[in-house]
Amino acid sequence: MRTVFIASFAALALTSAAWAQSEHATEEGVFINKGQEKWGNAPPTMPKGAKFAVLNGDPGKPGPFTVRMSAPAGYKIPPHWHSQSENLTVITGSLYLGMGDKADGKGAHILSASGFHYLPAKQHHYAYTKVPAVIQISGDGPFDINYVDAKDNPERVSMK
Repeated sequence: MRTVFIASFAALALTSAAWAQSEHATEEGVFINKGQEKWGNAPPTMPKGAKFAVLNGDPGKPGPFTVRMSAPAGYKIPPHWHSQSENLTVITGSLYLGMGDKADGKGAHILSASGFHYLPAKQHHYAYTKVPAVIQISGDGPFDINYVDAKDNPERVSMK
């Protein structure tokens, strides 16, 4: 089952990107310092509890984007994949990434603050935190999340 972030990110992207562009844009680009991000709830396709801030671009449209995700301790994203490749950088805390169709934790790699991971398109993976973390995600949109098991889709659960 394919779940696309396009509609979910639309309001967040418009609000955050417009704010970032108007408040922090210069002819040299966008400048945003720590504490200037505009955080909102994660799109409904993500498990509840995370916050997102769009720093640049619109993740729901074709083209480059950069977002940050703030995840609490114990946050879990079930096995999924994305249509496009993505770049992950841990800003604070740590993130565990495991490859495959089962979130068993076996072989999960830990990325600490300033750690980086390039994730190829369509690579099945899962993620979780043990401590609060802020992760920066960049790539080319539209950004989507496709759960390996449709029952893991939070939108589907909330529709019942």
